[in-house]
Amino acid sequence: MDDAGEDDLSLRLHASLLEGLPAEALLTDPEVTASYATDMATFCAAGTPAAVVLPRTVEQVQHVLRTATALRVPVVPQGARTGLSGAANASDGCILLSLVKMDRILEINTVDRVAVVEPGVVNAVLSRAVADRGLFYPPDPSSWEQCTIGGNIGTASGGLCCVKYGVTAEYVLGLDVVLADGRLLRTGRRTAKGVAGYDLTRLFVGSEGSLGVVVQAVLALRPAPPRQLVLAAEFPSAAAACAAVCAVMEAGLTPSLLELMDRTTVRAVNALGKMGLPETTEALLLAAFDTPHAPDDVAAVGELCRTAGASAVVPAEDEAESELLLQARRMSLTALDALRPATMIDDVCVPRSRLAEMLDGTAAIARAYDLLIGVCAHAGDGNTHPVVCFDPADGDETRRARESFDEIMALGLALGGTITGEHGVGVLKKEWLARELGPVGMEMQRAVKQAFDPLGLLNPGKLF
Repeated sequence: MDDAGEDDLSLRLHASLLEGLPAEALLTDPEVTASYATDMATFCAAGTPAAVVLPRTVEQVQHVLRTATALRVPVVPQGARTGLSGAANASDGCILLSLVKMDRILEINTVDRVAVVEPGVVNAVLSRAVADRGLFYPPDPSSWEQCTIGGNIGTASGGLCCVKYGVTAEYVLGLDVVLADGRLLRTGRRTAKGVAGYDLTRLFVGSEGSLGVVVQAVLALRPAPPRQLVLAAEFPSAAAACAAVCAVMEAGLTPSLLELMDRTTVRAVNALGKMGLPETTEALLLAAFDTPHAPDDVAAVGELCRTAGASAVVPAEDEAESELLLQARRMSLTALDALRPATMIDDVCVPRSRLAEMLDGTAAIARAYDLLIGVCAHAGDGNTHPVVCFDPADGDETRRARESFDEIMALGLALGGTITGEHGVGVLKKEWLARELGPVGMEMQRAVKQAFDPLGLLNPGKLF
């Protein structure tokens, strides 16, 4: 299409959108719309959007999708854009559909133990609101103070407590979804049990906005657990720390958190936050329990860590010290990001029994490519976050960073793992998705996409 044709389509698009939207919900200034064009991923291309829409109602979302279908304009749903795979990046001429203004908590039911929320609700806001009612929403991504529930659903986010409580998918009972043609679909339930028909709810969780736009969610809640008690253990090697992880899980203990930080990460956290963590350690393991007998469980883990070769085991003395250790872990990605001008954050998950091989292999890749790569990990569920630090102004270092990133994903697959445990595929990993799923798996994925979005308008260019 020539420039005149593109300008005409943009004018028709803007006029059509305004037929069902208040003027303040439509942004068309190119300088403003460009600020919405990307999430936080590195090496992910983004196009130039035709408009940004910030709806406040389901009806407004339906109007946007109907307009997009009529004019054959792609739509890219967005949350807070804290994602790390490019899933929220603009495509040329698209409508960026930002759901951040749909931010109401509609219901918290203490009997049914559910919350009903709009997609723009920030994770931490929901967590605090249900805590005030004696309940608990477990999924807690590191970006929980910024990321939204809709974005968490789109990428099937995890967090620090996954080892005990599972990921976002475990807590999504039902969804209201606007389909590509503007129809409203309600999936799932709000009952404790339900097996009627195909589980379409799970299908939308992790679909990265490629099948429909989530406008409401019914989320399962749990009773608030006791406050966590945390233990820190220093190890002379990553392998020893991973042996302790395996011992904890084999012993049948149920930590609420089991996290690992390598030496590079510990030093980065100290540099950024002055946390006073032990910089002589090669691996720092954090274990937490929110059980009724947390001190006993922490003591049991301490003994397992010593048996595995820990050089020091330090239980937190109180709740404040426990929170300080958790704050250090949450700071890891930000701290690593401060080491060099840019980072690529990988998200490879392997079986717990192969975790030591994953960490040792990542260290070998760092040496081979002469790069700084720090690793923090949800060790209890095998989800590693190798962070490749580099200078994008250095062409050779940038090339090595990209190649090392791919080597890390290949290592994860070779160890029986997956290319993403919680960050999603987006633009960054779509070539690797094909390698993981194989031709038959990809054929079925595309068939599902065709059934929900026959015109291919929803988040095109993502996943595959």
